[in-house]
Amino acid sequence: MRKIILMIIGLSTTMVYAQGFEQLPGPPNVNEAGIVDGPWLNTNIITKRTIAYEGVREADAIWSKRVWRSIDLREKINHPLYYPLDEVTPYEWQRNGSRWSLWTIMRKHILNGDLRVFSPFNPVSYGLGNWDGDQLKYPINAPAGSNFYNDDTFRDDLLYYVARLGPPSDIPKVDVYGDPLVQIDPLTGDSSYVYQPRDTIWYNSRDIVEYRLKEDWFFDKERSCMDVRIIAIAPVVYKIEMDANGIETIAGKKELFWLYFPHCRYVFNNYVMYNDRNSSQWMSIDDLFWKRRFSSYVYKESNVYDRSIDNYKHGVEALRESELITNEIRSIEHDLWSF
Repeated sequence: MRKIILMIIGLSTTMVYAQGFEQLPGPPNVNEAGIVDGPWLNTNIITKRTIAYEGVREADAIWSKRVWRSIDLREKINHPLYYPLDEVTPYEWQRNGSRWSLWTIMRKHILNGDLRVFSPFNPVSYGLGNWDGDQLKYPINAPAGSNFYNDDTFRDDLLYYVARLGPPSDIPKVDVYGDPLVQIDPLTGDSSYVYQPRDTIWYNSRDIVEYRLKEDWFFDKERSCMDVRIIAIAPVVYKIEMDANGIETIAGKKELFWLYFPHCRYVFNNYVMYNDRNSSQWMSIDDLFWKRRFSSYVYKESNVYDRSIDNYKHGVEALRESELITNEIRSIEHDLWSF
């Protein structure tokens, strides 16, 4: 009788956890009902709720400073955000089965319409205006119940931010008889071939070189502590320019878009990151940002000129300036507790 009761309890527990795995938006831990990939069920991330921010009154924030940080994905400590890589083939989107990179997570939920993209520039200017996307002024909204896959208008608006156009095609279009199509210039009368449209090159995980954060540091006198809030996050890629011959060259870096970080937390909390020290203690992506388990440097602070550090410092001097800003923030709290 005791064995029968234990079997019923075990089956009930397995069914409850299986239902939870079906609701998990990230890579599943259980592929089939009753199959557990490991000696135990990983429930600490799936059943974990997002930690709410501590409430802060404006009157309690006696000091604050806004800074912009860059997370360089070439640094080893930041590799859990960069790997594993994904790839888009002509047939499917290939992703790791157990965990995803931060870009893979972002792109999936952006295409599904779960995360709202904010353009880094005014879309009306087609990229020729000011790049002020960290102010979250230009949202790319999907209609209610729509996403990248079922709404043509939203797909056209969003495609620029998750992909880029490849080099011009050298393959001409053909008619029903197999002959190349020819177009005639109405002004000059010159004829030329009609070529295939340019390919769409999706941004993959390997294309993301850094993430930029917009955050506020403040001292809360009610709790008597220094605290930080990440306001927005942006993926960055190399800016590719193409000459008349179709040769691509790197011309700096480019922010793809900005995301409102408090909304991202509900998504990031359902995905785990790799822990190279203990495989049984994986934390969520949201925990990584909450515990500041990444390496970054300040590239801009709020200032009267509204300029970045690279406008007046370069190379090693820019890194030293970044450290000075970081130490200044640390010193504020230290000085308040010095008697």
